[in-house]
Amino acid sequence: MKCVFVNRGDDDGSERGFRTMTLRVGIVGFGLAGRYFHAPLIAAAGMRVHGIVTSRADEVRRLHADAVVLSSPEALLARDDIDLVVVASPSQFHFSQAHDALLAGKHVVVDKPVSITASEAQSLARLARDRKLKLAVFQNRRWDGDFLTVQKLLREQRLGEIAAFHARWNRFRPEVQDRWRERAEPGSGMLYDLGSHLIDQVLCLFGRPDWIQADVFAQRRGAVADDGFEILMAKGSLRISLGVSSLAANGDWRYCIHGSRASYFKTGLDPQEDQTRGGMQITDAGFGVEAAERSGRLVMGADGSVETIPTERGRWLTFYEHMKSSIENDAPVPVPAEEAATVLEVIEAARRSSDEGRRLPLHREPRSV
Repeated sequence: MKCVFVNRGDDDGSERGFRTMTLRVGIVGFGLAGRYFHAPLIAAAGMRVHGIVTSRADEVRRLHADAVVLSSPEALLARDDIDLVVVASPSQFHFSQAHDALLAGKHVVVDKPVSITASEAQSLARLARDRKLKLAVFQNRRWDGDFLTVQKLLREQRLGEIAAFHARWNRFRPEVQDRWRERAEPGSGMLYDLGSHLIDQVLCLFGRPDWIQADVFAQRRGAVADDGFEILMAKGSLRISLGVSSLAANGDWRYCIHGSRASYFKTGLDPQEDQTRGGMQITDAGFGVEAAERSGRLVMGADGSVETIPTERGRWLTFYEHMKSSIENDAPVPVPAEEAATVLEVIEAARRSSDEGRRLPLHREPRSV
């Protein structure tokens, strides 16, 4: 899989008979993802947050006064004034809620992971195609500034032929919290959570690896869901390692990439999550802009000279701009469910590899959907 980032054109679709009224969006869930990611991005992309399924009615009324607060996904799906449903609930509900929304004739965005299993993701892709509806998976980290920078460096061949790609997402969270991501529930744990992002980025850059060997573990006292993992993969001579720790105080490298010409080193995380949680508007000029002192470094192999590489501006908004264009102009969706199914195939293989303590092949092509 190589990711294709489509450009949004200026055509509003009116000459081809497509509806040009503002798209009305219903969101299932108003936790971290629904409140801080989806709702602000939907509004900034020129769509209307029209209904929200949540028990947090006061927060919705304060932040989205025009939105209707609903008590259940069924109540949302029964409305004929909802064009797009965004599933931002815990992962174990993604498949059933997306499935029901498609059956109700709604276009759908599902937060990652799209489901718990690859087979479920493939069945959603078939259902959307059969019903001629748009289905996309919210892999927002494709539009992180540091990942856009990595793509640019590789596209320009600044590093030469890539020999090793290391990506980590370390955090210091020593205490287990009472939240669904840390309970013993389907779809919980770091492999499904942060692993979905890291694996998706690898697939975007290099396609499907040849093999995988993984160690998925829980290290914190009282942890019942995995809170870390180490994954090694390969494609030909390329070696790929991905890692997550919940007990790393310094964060470590975010990216460390070695090539035949140079190496690239980058620390820190894209600022968009902290910015939106801190109240910055998506449309602010500084949104997605990383501080200059956090820029990455390109180290040349020939002479050891160092070049500072400014980080590209992160732009999660692109996802919803493309989703809007997909519905209005019948353009491609930003992240197809078929690609998300491949991510889940790798996650399932990582879990099997860890359980069995052995290397597993990944060369089999994804099943047709």
